[in-house]
Amino acid sequence: MSQVGYKKKTVKVENREFLVQIVPFDNGNFISITEGREKIGAMVVSIGSGPRTSAVTVIPSKSESLFVKMISERIALIINGICIVSISTLKDLGLEDMKIIMNEIMEIVKQ
Repeated sequence: MSQVGYKKKTVKVENREFLVQIVPFDNGNFISITEGREKIGAMVVSIGSGPRTSAVTVIPSKSESLFVKMISERIALIINGICIVSISTLKDLGLEDMKIIMNEIMEIVKQ
């Protein structure tokens, strides 16, 4: 079920732009969320097995740790595999920003 290449989408929230990139694999996904220059940022790895997930923080975040963990665990559960999420932003995300980004990621993954 792996797909060639990756999926990329620019998500606009108010006057901010986030680049969401997803690289699909047979056993999971790598998801990168960046604002500004493309950088590896805070990183969480999750694995979904049955009704549970297990997550570990590889690179901690100053402010988006729960958001990154939530994305990683949710996607791992949906695909029943591994999900690696990295996020690099210029400033902290607000709740509305998180909701919009999460919805866009879910749409891309479900395609």
